[in-house]
Amino acid sequence: MLENVPDKIPHPSSFPLRAVSPISRFLGLRGRAGARRVAGAGFAACILAAALWVAMLGGCSRMRPRPTGEMVYVTAKQTYLRDRVAVVSNRTATVENGQRLRVLEHGRHLRVQTDKGEQGWIDEKAVTTQQVFDAFAALGQAHRGDPAVASAVVRDEVNLHLRPGRQTEVFYRLAEGDKLQLLERATLPKPVVAGAASAQSAVSAKVSKLLGAESAAPPIAMEDWWLTRDARGRTGWLLSHYVDVDAPDSLTRYAEGQRFVGAYVLTTVHDDGVDQEIKDIPIYLTVMAPYTAGLPYDFDQVRVFTWNLKMHRYETAFREKNIEGYLPVSVRMEKDPYGKSAVAQTPLPTFRYKVLAADAGPVVPDPVTGMVTPGRLIEKAYRLEGNLVRRVAAQGSKDEPEAHPAAEVKKASKGKKK
Repeated sequence: MLENVPDKIPHPSSFPLRAVSPISRFLGLRGRAGARRVAGAGFAACILAAALWVAMLGGCSRMRPRPTGEMVYVTAKQTYLRDRVAVVSNRTATVENGQRLRVLEHGRHLRVQTDKGEQGWIDEKAVTTQQVFDAFAALGQAHRGDPAVASAVVRDEVNLHLRPGRQTEVFYRLAEGDKLQLLERATLPKPVVAGAASAQSAVSAKVSKLLGAESAAPPIAMEDWWLTRDARGRTGWLLSHYVDVDAPDSLTRYAEGQRFVGAYVLTTVHDDGVDQEIKDIPIYLTVMAPYTAGLPYDFDQVRVFTWNLKMHRYETAFREKNIEGYLPVSVRMEKDPYGKSAVAQTPLPTFRYKVLAADAGPVVPDPVTGMVTPGRLIEKAYRLEGNLVRRVAAQGSKDEPEAHPAAEVKKASKGKKK
């Protein structure tokens, strides 16, 4: 803008007198001194006008909102953009979980713009950063091909976490009733409020004193987390008590105080005698565990429920208890590689699961990630032949010693004299 200003500005005294003599005559100034005064005043006015023009341009550029590439994403289930940060304000737009917003201005709240051009203010607590969004995308990509160990249903509205832990970053929000795939389990110490911890320690000390026993540290309360994936591919961690494994109501009566960790359909049988619209009844393989968080194994019991066509009800065809089993459980149609009969060469429902070997040593969850990594595992395979469950194993092979959560009691051999 000031390209044409000369490098060296002449002093007003060098201006020719004829250039200022009309002004001098108009103002009643006479002589060379009057001309110099008028010329100096005009020169100063020009410099002042140029300075004001430059300042005006700079001020306008600061007043205009500068576009930015910063993005944030909505973590709330649903919220609103407002025209001002005040108790009384108007809604300018509705935004939902996962929606991208462009940041226009920072403050106690953020002024943002949607992809549709809607603008307004939003609380910082209702959004998360681009870094967190990218981290969730990377988590989903890393576990995109992981097989599901079980299916579950969300019990309540809940946020997905980036890592196991209550204080970790959250983003996606699930609704009650959403279907999920369970991928991995982790277990971490449950956070305890300082006051509650002190009260619990005091009660434990009093009980120990009354019983005459030595005071011992109370056991650490644990909580389980599941890495999950929903129907839209959104992946994240949530607390286990927010989900229910998708097991049929017809089997819950047989749970015997345990929780279902997984329920898998082996096959179906047709029963025209059942009083229901669907006549094909599924045969289930289930794995169960106690209602206790922080277990070093995933399940301690395996049961197969077959259907009695005469009584029109489920019955237990196979059951193994007191084991330290680990997910996943596989179910597929297979032949018996060690059998020679016609039935062995027929593909039938076959399931496999793994248990901890006796010589593997104790399993301790990682104190930071909460991941449970067992030692040596033993794979066990079984086939469903009609209503019978038969072990698939090479002839002459011996069962390896397995680890057990509870000490096994040896049964007295039959026919032994007392």
